[in-house]
Amino acid sequence: MAHNATKQGLVLENLSAGYQKKIIVDDISLTIPSEKMTVLVGANGCGKSTLLSTMARLLQPMGGTVLLDGKAIHDQPTKAVSRELGILPQSPLLPEGLTVFELVSRGRFPWQNFMRQWTDADELAVEEALRLTGTQAFAHLPVESLSGGQRQRCWIAMALAQQTPTILLDEPTTFLDLRYQVEILELLHDLTRHHGRTVVVVLHDLNFAVNYGDTLVFLREGKVEGVLHEGDVCTPTLIKTVFDVDVQMSINPMTGKPFFIPFRRSGVTA
Repeated sequence: MAHNATKQGLVLENLSAGYQKKIIVDDISLTIPSEKMTVLVGANGCGKSTLLSTMARLLQPMGGTVLLDGKAIHDQPTKAVSRELGILPQSPLLPEGLTVFELVSRGRFPWQNFMRQWTDADELAVEEALRLTGTQAFAHLPVESLSGGQRQRCWIAMALAQQTPTILLDEPTTFLDLRYQVEILELLHDLTRHHGRTVVVVLHDLNFAVNYGDTLVFLREGKVEGVLHEGDVCTPTLIKTVFDVDVQMSINPMTGKPFFIPFRRSGVTA
């Protein structure tokens, strides 16, 4: 059956995926809102990274389909998909000795071939990615000489240089201190608001997810437990169901959005 033209953007239809013969995420149907930040949240082992990897075409589905603008991404050539969809995995491998500019330039590979080598358009795309991520000042430095937060911004710059409408990121704030976590989330938020990008991100920190995500997808044991869009209330009951922990909800006075503090067990002292 042909998919109609209204199914623009990233759409999951009855998607199941996993490793070898073990299903990790099962029968998931989702439409990812365009030009917004969608955050995948849930307890460890619930299937967040597996789902993101399948959306990114790194894993073959065991059932169902991932559609990009109405076309199944797993049936399309790699280079065609990489012009539409950028992926930043959790622990990207860094080739030795690369400068920041060289790393970010790798984001232009999908646009090059035997007939089309490096062009002014590539140079401009890399310069823009460096500017957006605040990494121009150390473009000439080896990536391995940088701090964790600076290095992470370089990886994001590489994804931006790819100039894809959609960017998928797996826990981009892991191992970073608070300042850099905030900087990266502000950057991703800005990309959706002012640069027309669609961002899908796995976040470990629930409060960051609630305060930065436009859409929250809660996963539990490989299934979608709930989807919250802008204006929907995230409740302690949902958090208890997804994470199996009791929380107290308060309101962030700066954003009007909730944040959650786990209850301490009675009788436990510091």
